[in-house]
Amino acid sequence: MDTHRWTIAFDADDTLWHNERGFQLTQSRFADMLADWVDKDDLMGRLLAAERRNLAIYGFGIKGFVLSMIETALEVTEGKVPTEVISDLLAMGRHMLADPVELLDGVRAAIEAVKPDADILLITKGDLLDQERKLAQSGLGDLFDRVEIVSDKTPDVYAHIFAAHDTPHHMMVGNSIKSDVIPAIEAGAWGVHVPHDLTWAYEAADAPVSHRRFRQITALSDLPDLLADLHSRD
Repeated sequence: MDTHRWTIAFDADDTLWHNERGFQLTQSRFADMLADWVDKDDLMGRLLAAERRNLAIYGFGIKGFVLSMIETALEVTEGKVPTEVISDLLAMGRHMLADPVELLDGVRAAIEAVKPDADILLITKGDLLDQERKLAQSGLGDLFDRVEIVSDKTPDVYAHIFAAHDTPHHMMVGNSIKSDVIPAIEAGAWGVHVPHDLTWAYEAADAPVSHRRFRQITALSDLPDLLADLHSRD
């Protein structure tokens, strides 16, 4: 076995391509639509609460988000929300599901740089059809040895996926401390945080800064240097 070989898994949304900005733009429009009933901060709090309640039913992704907006609109207007608002929310969801994919800077080059020393995986959560669409449009599909679209990211999910790859080192790279870093570390892998300017409030968590398998990099372009540093410590 090559003692320097890794299995490196990448998150997709807001790690490889932009995603959260579409949600935040839609939320801003949602607040404007309901400004006569509720102020924005209260509305956003109620929407987040609805999203949390509904994750176990609808899962992650745009469809669940739209249904949570509709539920919240009904709640804050006591059922008086105009039908045109519901229609507009559905149209906004369809627009989000058709948004073109825009890669973050340096993504392909970073993955290509580490690929010679690693099995390269994509581990993403969310709506199956939407994630497949975004991957196809990204032009990155040829870089991955395996793609996993999961309902949630838990230590057991990571452990199961990494167990299929007989390499001495495993790593998960992503923008979410809660979903990409902490459960991967709990599964025995390295967790590498790549911060993004926009992060869904649900994904907020404290970084495990004292854990020996935690690292943070500024951008994916820093990953090859991190990997070289870890190689030197083997």
